[in-house]
Amino acid sequence: MKKVVIESVAMNGGAGDYSYAKNSSLQRSDGFEAVKSLIHEAIMEKLDIKHLCNGNSIRITDLGCSAGPNTFIAVESIVEAIEQKHHSEGLKLPLPEFHVYFNDTVSNDFNTLFNSLPLERRYFAAGVPGSFHTRLFPEKSIDLVCSLSALQWLSKVPEDIANIGRIHYSNAPSEVMEAYKGQFSKDMERFLDARAKEVVHGGLMVFSFPCIRDGQPYSRFLVGVFFSLLGSALMDMVKMGKVDQTKVDSFNMPFYAASPKEVQALVERNGHFTIERMETQDSPILQGKGAIQVYSKHSRAASEGLIRQHFGHDDEIIDELFDLFSNKLSESFSILEESSMNFMFVLLKRKQD
Repeated sequence: MKKVVIESVAMNGGAGDYSYAKNSSLQRSDGFEAVKSLIHEAIMEKLDIKHLCNGNSIRITDLGCSAGPNTFIAVESIVEAIEQKHHSEGLKLPLPEFHVYFNDTVSNDFNTLFNSLPLERRYFAAGVPGSFHTRLFPEKSIDLVCSLSALQWLSKVPEDIANIGRIHYSNAPSEVMEAYKGQFSKDMERFLDARAKEVVHGGLMVFSFPCIRDGQPYSRFLVGVFFSLLGSALMDMVKMGKVDQTKVDSFNMPFYAASPKEVQALVERNGHFTIERMETQDSPILQGKGAIQVYSKHSRAASEGLIRQHFGHDDEIIDELFDLFSNKLSESFSILEESSMNFMFVLLKRKQD
């Protein structure tokens, strides 16, 4: 069965029970708080503050910002670190004003995002809709790029793969995983090529996203377990006659967890950045039965848009699917507790051409 190509869709917008704004605490604790000190160190040790002070503004972008509060926490931390760097060096030149560009796909809920902007922010804000796998800014216009918990989302599902009864490469045939790996490589090549043109010489790029450790089995990766259980819930609905089998067989989630070796090879192949730092961080697995609701709501906030796009917008079907998913999470809780969740932190510096 040929898979339908699905372009990436934004997280759930608005401020409802299943919105990303209300269900992004896992990304905040795992995707940012775990690397907050690393970003601070990167700015203090690697950012050329004297060069920045010679410009009219300091231009920062958060790629894949979504619509929740996480992006504002990240940006505020970056601004604070740059101000601290400026103060610590005792420069006479004043620090230029900050200009922050918030980027996500065109379907992102920018209304919710900008309605939530901190009133006392120390930066000018602008939205930049579009895929970060393409050019977004003029050449040599960005000083610092940040992207947290975004690069794991592929620009599209790999084409022409047979993955009957599953919606992800977890526990799938090796050729399915290789197709995902190939798509991730293409996406990262495009991402790095675009940023190489946009980032100023000496500029920094910091990103963090879910990863697997080198040699780690995908079957023990927490998000992979989620997708396996969600696929199983869809197959249960096929048996109940509520979802068509061909719909399931033509659906895959565009999510890939790369290894450090894969990312290192892609950066080195690109040739425009030096790897200043690369490391993995373990994220704690939630304990207790209260974790079931947290995992279920977070999964729904992240994947509901894709599911509705492919299977239709019937609220009753969507609600029943995630009820089944929650039950499967509960039944498989011991597997969840034995799974792992890792994040990769990467700091790149733009080379001189």
